[in-house]
Amino acid sequence: MHSAAIVLVLLCWPAGLLAQGGAPPGPAQMSLDVDLREAPRRIFHSHMRIPARQGQLALRYPKWIPGEHGPNGPIGDVAGLVFTASGKRLPWHRDPDDMFRILVEVPQGASGIEAQLDLISPPPETRGFSGGASASAHLAVLSWNQVLLQPEDAAPAQLRVSASLRLPARWKFATPLRAQGGGDTTSFAPVSLEELVDSPVLAGEFLHEIPIGPQGSAPHFVELAGESEDLLHVDPQLKSQWDALVAQAQMLFGAHHYRSYRFLLTLSDDVAHFGLEHHESSDDRVPERVLLDPDLRLSRLAGLLPHEFTHSWNGKFRRPRGLATGDFQKPMRGDLLWVYEGLTNYLGNVLAARSGLFTAEQARGALAFSADMMWAHRGRSWRPLADTAIAAQVLYGARDDWDSWRRDVDFYLEGDLLWLEADTMIREASKGARSLDDFCRRFHGGQSGMPAVEPYTLDDLVAALSQVAQLDWAGFFQKRVFDVAADPPFGGIERAGWKLAYTPDEPDFHKSYEKARKLVDLKASAGIVATDEERVLVLDVVPGSPADKAGVAPGTRLAAVNGRKATGDRLRTAVAETARGGKLELLIENAETYSTHVLEYKGGLRYARLERDGARPDLLARIFAARADAARP
Repeated sequence: MHSAAIVLVLLCWPAGLLAQGGAPPGPAQMSLDVDLREAPRRIFHSHMRIPARQGQLALRYPKWIPGEHGPNGPIGDVAGLVFTASGKRLPWHRDPDDMFRILVEVPQGASGIEAQLDLISPPPETRGFSGGASASAHLAVLSWNQVLLQPEDAAPAQLRVSASLRLPARWKFATPLRAQGGGDTTSFAPVSLEELVDSPVLAGEFLHEIPIGPQGSAPHFVELAGESEDLLHVDPQLKSQWDALVAQAQMLFGAHHYRSYRFLLTLSDDVAHFGLEHHESSDDRVPERVLLDPDLRLSRLAGLLPHEFTHSWNGKFRRPRGLATGDFQKPMRGDLLWVYEGLTNYLGNVLAARSGLFTAEQARGALAFSADMMWAHRGRSWRPLADTAIAAQVLYGARDDWDSWRRDVDFYLEGDLLWLEADTMIREASKGARSLDDFCRRFHGGQSGMPAVEPYTLDDLVAALSQVAQLDWAGFFQKRVFDVAADPPFGGIERAGWKLAYTPDEPDFHKSYEKARKLVDLKASAGIVATDEERVLVLDVVPGSPADKAGVAPGTRLAAVNGRKATGDRLRTAVAETARGGKLELLIENAETYSTHVLEYKGGLRYARLERDGARPDLLARIFAARADAARP
């Protein structure tokens, strides 16, 4: 079964029509047929029909992918590229100055061409966003932008595409797109290229659809796909928490900007693990045992869905102007990612607490974890938070070694601290009458309806916050975002009636984080982060820490601890024993050279947690408490 015949006349629709909430009417201008029958071999086949006329046709492979904040289109994984017209093969060449631009010679009399390509999906454990591992023997996640070429002169919001999908036998699929037929091949209603790229497909042999949320709202679903049927059991408590997540998000924002919403949740150890936001769905990929292992569930799932769901409002609907290019080739500017991702990280944790996905203690543990991580990132002495946002496209792919000195994409975790402080300032200034919830309703709410994009600037953000509380928001952001600051912004924790403290007892949130990622995280004590595996690797060393002063370097192997073969438990035990006078002597292998490093440290194990300050009211309890109605924060 084939897609609808191609329409050879390009229609001119008003610019920005989709961004205003409606797709342009009319038939498709190009077709895209994707065959996933060889997805278990990690090969996706694609066939296109593209309008063209005599001469040189310039085609583009999508480069800048919304939500990935970088030029991540996996052009290096494209193979089998062939163009034909009237059954005859056409010559083509790549632009030597732009690897994502393909030039095809269209013969006289041709009104269109056909193109085919294969996408080679990476093998398991390949990191990255959607360009990472995306298929296994039993499932696949299709990002349409990876299997198509678009005419250079066609804007994504104006170019209409008729897409179809063919799957292996017994596989099912889930997507926000509207299916028009079944059988061996499923066709989808024509949509703009912008909407198509915003609508990934989760397909698999084992796939369950779980309706969630209160009755009377837009339809919401969790679409679960895994490597086997026994991995997909959702207990009633988790289902009720997902129901509450939808309800609490609606109360927070007061409106939604989607027709329906689907969490495309992939449970597999053979795909890259991340979350990627879309208007009407999210691409959420987690370890395969996440529903069975409490530590994985806490550290890899509980906060993920609230974060990506929040993006439907903060990131997709309200989007920084520099990220709202409407073009997959134009570079995106990430200077406001501390709002796009930072505010989302804070609100995601708040919604996790309000929905019961986090207990209050776990929510405080997540906040303490962020504070501790940002304290360890001593690169803040030279790099302001704003630069981590501007340089996000570089930092996302940065190595683990010297992460504390380089700084990472800190706008996520520092966003927890920054926006908690903003929240507590509003509550304090209004004597509890207002909160950041009021800002969210004003800035991200409006009227419910179709997906839409409303870009904003820093000035717009400051103006909206000023409508909620007349404070010096420009000065607030200047000091905490744009200036170099020696210390993280802990003011919100203190205003909320808590303080950051260090104790030998490891909080559950931190323990689950270590176990899920197979890490030994001792950055607050000895200043080391290492792998907790048979081969213990030193991933990072905190500048100024005992490990740093002793000359331990990241990217090396920890061979022995106090004269015995190194293991994660032996390293933890040795650090704990320093509080009772024990030594801490590490044998390090660095490029086949061994050296001994004695750490001058007597502090024992130290883990960050929040302790109550009785001199102030407990605002965290109010922030994390479930909302009973939409009227009051």
